[in-house]
Amino acid sequence: MDISIVLIVIVVILALFLITTYNRLVTLRQRVKEAWSDIDIQLKRRHDLIPNLVETVKGYAAHEAGTFQAVTNARAQAVAAGATGSPQQMAQAENILSGTLRSLFAVAEAYPQLQAVQEFKDLSENLTATEDKIAFARRFYNGNVRDYNTALQTFPTNILAGMFGFKAEQYFELADQADREVPQVKFN
Repeated sequence: MDISIVLIVIVVILALFLITTYNRLVTLRQRVKEAWSDIDIQLKRRHDLIPNLVETVKGYAAHEAGTFQAVTNARAQAVAAGATGSPQQMAQAENILSGTLRSLFAVAEAYPQLQAVQEFKDLSENLTATEDKIAFARRFYNGNVRDYNTALQTFPTNILAGMFGFKAEQYFELADQADREVPQVKFN
């Protein structure tokens, strides 16, 4: 075999490897972005449900203004954190919002007549379903981040990733074990 043919074969194999590796990294990065979009959609839905829930509870427990204000403030902070696009900042804001929602549901439990209102039941069920979807979206996102970050750290892909400017993504993590629990909606 001629040396030039061997060199051409090596160059072609190397080029195919580079193209395949680059395309794999792009695909993994796009999956992370898609998964992040799923989280964002569910968080927006959650943020849209909360004002209606607060207003419904307000009608029955008007003297609980501090709780309502805390939920409203936490929601505003979560929406603002969503604008940053940072998983870490969003997770912190969502953790605070989850805590204030637990307080809101604790207030609601003290009012049996409220628990009988169909609008409150519907909103509570929608919020619970949304919380489940958020949990699923977080797991899906974190799985995609794991795959992407693993690919970035695996040899020889790590060399190519650095050359092409691929950066590791952050996990969407909950800081506190209590924040890992979905707010419970209970009817007496």
